[in-house]
Amino acid sequence: MENDIVTKTLGLIGSGMIGGNLARLAVDAGLDVVLSNSRGPGTLADLVAELGPRARAATAAEAALAGDLVVATVPLGALEKLPAEAMAGKTVIDTMNYYPERDGRIAALDTRELTSSALVQRRLTGSRVVKACNNIHFVSLYTVARPAGSPERSALPIAGDDADAKADVAALLDVLGYDTVDLGPLADSWRSEPGTPLYVRPYFPGMPPWGTSQEALFRWFRDTRGVPVTAERVKELASLAIRSHTGERLPGKFTSD
Repeated sequence: MENDIVTKTLGLIGSGMIGGNLARLAVDAGLDVVLSNSRGPGTLADLVAELGPRARAATAAEAALAGDLVVATVPLGALEKLPAEAMAGKTVIDTMNYYPERDGRIAALDTRELTSSALVQRRLTGSRVVKACNNIHFVSLYTVARPAGSPERSALPIAGDDADAKADVAALLDVLGYDTVDLGPLADSWRSEPGTPLYVRPYFPGMPPWGTSQEALFRWFRDTRGVPVTAERVKELASLAIRSHTGERLPGKFTSD
């Protein structure tokens, strides 16, 4: 993807917590977005109205076909429902994490035969899958973004098997407000999964008040400024990762739709 990325369209399959904030960042950056979810285009009217004329709602297959880049941000347990045929030939940003208590047990992940993104690539055989935006809380994703050159600029890890696809995703994230660190192939994407040093915590100045009221939690997110995480820090934390038990996560909200 070239410097004219702001003329591109982002297709989103899943428009919840991560998907909604990626859409907000994309519209802020001048991109068009096509939103979809499992409940149908009519349920996205409020989000489309909030985002304005650069946004429209569609079916998942229509969003995939419309997107120059496609974001898959649904629960991993819904992987088989992704419109693989419509996503063929596309670079697909996989934001999904494996949470067994939500997704059910997946043997290939429990035995570490595959990473979750490798499982996504196996499902989307005609697509170029890049892991990204899975290690940051959905609120932080929006509030921590900064323009290129900002001293408070943060980096996000990416992983994938296709160099050109990773370059496309890095270019998109640059426009959305983030530097990137390439962790390597999908086989190494576990270094940003739940339970690793890169997962969620580095972008917080402290621990959110998990276990308190929803009102107190959202007030904390509203009032607490995120912490910049540089590319050097992302590399350091990735190097410290140890393959932990699958499905470990912070308390509170899941990071994906």
